Amino acid sequence: MADEWRGWQEAAETALYGDGGFYRSPEGPAGHFRTSVHASPLFASAVARLLVGTARELGTRSVDLVDLGAGRGELLTGVLAALPGAGGDGLDVRAYAVEVADRPPGLDPRIEWRAEPPNRTYGLLFANEWLDNVPAEVAETDADGVDRYVLVRASDGAERLGAPVTGADAAWLRRWWPSAGPGGRAEIGRPRDEAWARAVATLAGGLAVAVDYAHVREARPPFGTLTGFRAGREVRPVPDGSCDLTAHVALDACAAAGAGAGAGAGAGAGAPPELLSQREALRRLGVSGERPPLALASADPAGYVRALASAGEAAELTARGGLGDFGWLMQRRS
Repeated sequence: MADEWRGWQEAAETALYGDGGFYRSPEGPAGHFRTSVHASPLFASAVARLLVGTARELGTRSVDLVDLGAGRGELLTGVLAALPGAGGDGLDVRAYAVEVADRPPGLDPRIEWRAEPPNRTYGLLFANEWLDNVPAEVAETDADGVDRYVLVRASDGAERLGAPVTGADAAWLRRWWPSAGPGGRAEIGRPRDEAWARAVATLAGGLAVAVDYAHVREARPPFGTLTGFRAGREVRPVPDGSCDLTAHVALDACAAAGAGAGAGAGAGAGAPPELLSQREALRRLGVSGERPPLALASADPAGYVRALASAGEAAELTARGGLGDFGWLMQRRS
């Protein structure tokens, strides 16, 4: 099978989630790349505040928290620890980690480990860097202007062009990622749209949030974004299970799919979604990279050092050209 030519969706599905796949490795994603969750506990604290706000909007003290693509449960662990300080003291939280890998040893027993999200939850559904790992086909426009599937060989990542793109995939490209001309490439995000719509449909009431590196129709990258990561470094994408395979997400297309599943941004069904940067989203949730006042250094030296460290972590989470450029898609169901 390693030397067969296959579409990128099938090849990546096997490489990431098949037996011995990248996401089933013992070290988990944290062994290869650093997400916002790993960068600072401020991220989990912000999600805790978002959960508290969602519970308040729902008018309940009993709320669900679903983490899609939970890794080894780092985000849920951080949120549960942060809840008292985020105003969630006394909040009854049912926490669900949705992940293909086995439950890690020593995880907080309050966290339920699942392969699929539960149905009819009320609360916050959070997908941090999940959609970028939903495998998608890659298309390339040939010299005659025809969009063709890109085929890949798992053993070495070599590529060649295959059959013309047709049907629902062709329709998706026309609507969401028109060709930039011969040599242009695109990741066909239809599987991400469908995955997001299914996830949103499990939410009976509350807020669904997808966080990922993203782009919109007016600014699609002309040659796509598919790449690999291994041990903290970007590498050539080879679907052999040795590296992560990731591509930025057309979050505007996902937003339309989520709306089709009954989600919006406002109190009423059909309200437009919110698409904003992580920088904007975290600032709304109280994460700021502002340095503490210098006067604090004299009045409370230890407090000043702590505040300075926190400001540095916040600056990393909201930095331009870095984590702050992540897109946040926020859609409500009521």
